[in-house]
Amino acid sequence: MSTEPKIRVAIVDDEGPARAILRELLSAHADIDIVAECANGFEAVKASSDLAPDLFLLDIQMPKLDGFDVLELVGRDVAVIFVTAYDSYAIRAFEIHAVDYLLKPFSGERLAAALDRARERLRSREAATTREAAPTRELMSAVRQDRVPLQRLLVRDRADVHVVPVETIEYIESQDDYVAVKAGGRSYLKEQTLGELESLLDPRAFVRIHRRFILNVSRLAKIEMGITDNRVAVLTGGAELPISRAGYARLRDLL
Repeated sequence: MSTEPKIRVAIVDDEGPARAILRELLSAHADIDIVAECANGFEAVKASSDLAPDLFLLDIQMPKLDGFDVLELVGRDVAVIFVTAYDSYAIRAFEIHAVDYLLKPFSGERLAAALDRARERLRSREAATTREAAPTRELMSAVRQDRVPLQRLLVRDRADVHVVPVETIEYIESQDDYVAVKAGGRSYLKEQTLGELESLLDPRAFVRIHRRFILNVSRLAKIEMGITDNRVAVLTGGAELPISRAGYARLRDLL
């Protein structure tokens, strides 16, 4: 009798027949416990918070929140097998960073091989989480290159997901490994560095005016001189942000 611990799996696919196929194929593996079946990305994020699956079988092409969005929101260390018919550039990235990928349509044997890789990854989770760079961050950087400039910002608040259109952002402030996003009269805290977020935003609309601040240029009302001869950006909403010398040069070039 096997003493292998159960692997808690969440199936995420917006197509019911695709979920049914995965469920049937997974039933052949005694150590697999399907704890969630999600028809969209929002359900997947909620399942991540409520059920903490060990492994996601994650589709990519889904409405509202796609597989990339879910991966960003559920956390960098989660084990993921991508279930995809996506372009080859993404598949190359998955081969480097993900547990595995399944290219639709796939066989039961191909799924079994992917599960073997997942078991190995889960057994050595400690080694996987002490790698020099976060694999999800690297993967997101690789696949986002064809998806920039960013049109919306996704912020996870426990099981909830806030979708913030970038045009509503006033400014973004660095807070160590987090950023505080000021938009629509609210502040959203997101686990991401300012430099990472800067690389995803439209450089024609957003400019880093200070080591701690990115400004939406459309929200700039005027530039004033501060008390110590430093420039200050005054926003249409009344907020005042410091401008460094390098930031002023970037802002001046954009204006």
